[in-house]
Amino acid sequence: MNTATTGLAAGMALGFAGYFGGFWAFLLVLVLGAAGLIVGLFVQGDLDLRTRRQR
Repeated sequence: MNTATTGLAAGMALGFAGYFGGFWAFLLVLVLGAAGLIVGLFVQGDLDLRTRRQR
């Protein structure tokens, strides 16, 4: 999957959460999606937390 497809899927998930669950469901999906992105980047090796801590 490329970046545009991933962004489209994330936008659709947020849209469905907002439409069917209201604001709090939208916010929950947004926060959990961001947490999943951070964990995924860390596992993939694209996010190095050691360099962030040294600043």
